[in-house]
Parts: sequence; C-alpha cells; structure tokens
Amino acid sequence: MEEKSLRNTNVEDVRRTTSDVVVVGDGDLWLLLSKASSEIQGWMKSCKAMQIEGVGCVVQTTSERRNPDGSWSVSDTQCFVPGVKVSDDVNGGRKLVKI
Repeated sequence: MEEKSLRNTNVEDVRRTTSDVVVVGDGDLWLLLSKASSEIQGWMKSCKAMQIEGVGCVVQTTSERRNPDGSWSVSDTQCFVPGVKVSDDVNGGRKLVKI
C-alpha cells in the first residue's frame, strides 16, 4: 500500500502521488484556500471552496490525524457562504472576498 500523502494541493499532485487514482469530472472543482500539514506528526488541516458564480461559495474544512494504530481520523464540515467569491491570497493560497 502506498503511503498517504498530506502534501497534495490539486488533482495533478494526486495523480503524481497516487498510482491508481481515478478522477471523474473536474478534480479541481474545490479550490484550496489554505492548508497546513505535518507528515512526521501525522496531521493535516485544510479549507477549500467551491465557487457558484455570482451567488457565493460552498466552503469545506477538513482535519485529519493519524491514530496510534496507524489508521486515520477525518472530520469534514461544509457550509454555504453567500455573496463571496474566491480570490488569490498570500503563499499561493486563496481567500474569500465580497462579490
């Protein structure tokens, strides 16, 4: 089994690190806003947005951590934020700004 990569930021990264990945549709529909991870400590936190032109964004936050037995715990939450769009931000990330 391949080691889980916490550094992927787009579908191109996933294709490079996961030999058997199958992608249907737009693999980059969710735009990464921000991400922090540590492979040594076994954790990752990210925030992504799916933009709905002229309406707002669905925002998803994800937290993952490696358990002592080597398995992973994952927590996701989503919400709709009206009246915003995705814009470029610092460090290659993105942010939400008012439409």
